[in-house]
Amino acid sequence: MRGISCYQASAGGSSVQRTVICALFAVLAASGLANAADPTAGREKASACSTCHGIDGIAKIPIAPHIAGESEVYLQTQLKAFRSGKREHEIMSIIAKDLSDEDIADLSAWYASIEISVQMPDS
Repeated sequence: MRGISCYQASAGGSSVQRTVICALFAVLAASGLANAADPTAGREKASACSTCHGIDGIAKIPIAPHIAGESEVYLQTQLKAFRSGKREHEIMSIIAKDLSDEDIADLSAWYASIEISVQMPDS
């Protein structure tokens, strides 16, 4: 919902819907997750992530998760948890400790912007 206002997002809805949407905007803004992120800058910063997660977000080693197409909010939350020590991993804890909020937002925007498609096998 980047680039639109609470009013625009809730246009045409009931007063309850408008209230809920505006409350959601307020929560996102207060949490810092609504910061403008730059996926292009995130791609450049992702070179440090590419050894394990790949520049395309598809893991290159068995112990790393695929992160392409993950939710931007999810990725930011996890990186901040590694940075703070709330979540621990021998590699990610070291990498995340030096990431700024802007780095986290940009990286999350990059990996979230990657589209993943799935094709079911013929049965």
